[in-house]
Amino acid sequence: MTRSVRSQTRPGLLTRLVPSRLRSVWRDALSLLLALGDRRTPASARLVAALALLYTVSPIDLLPDSIPFVGYGDDLLIVPALLAFAARSLPGEVLALSRFRADQFVARRRWLVPAILGGMVLLSLGLAYLVLQGIGSALS
Repeated sequence: MTRSVRSQTRPGLLTRLVPSRLRSVWRDALSLLLALGDRRTPASARLVAALALLYTVSPIDLLPDSIPFVGYGDDLLIVPALLAFAARSLPGEVLALSRFRADQFVARRRWLVPAILGGMVLLSLGLAYLVLQGIGSALS
């Protein structure tokens, strides 16, 4: 009689800190970025990806970012939709190759996503502190 032995490996930091849906979005965005460097990528996919990047960094939004919570909602909806549209216009072999390369990249750099998320949290806390200090000094 044989017994199956389960591996007792601990999940990595990325697996513990980042939900699986966010990991797949990260992988797909990285795949699209890698696919844009391929010569077989159509110009329409490059244009849509460039528009998504431009909309992300542009100060002009459909809903101003100064509105709490709602201001970032358009960014959270429009940018992933544009990226998904760009990914759908890629040839199948280009998308498969870029996903393979993205998986290899993520496997070698598991610390990258938690570092980016941690940096964003620290930056947000620092900005909130500065805003609160500005409000406190204005009231004095």
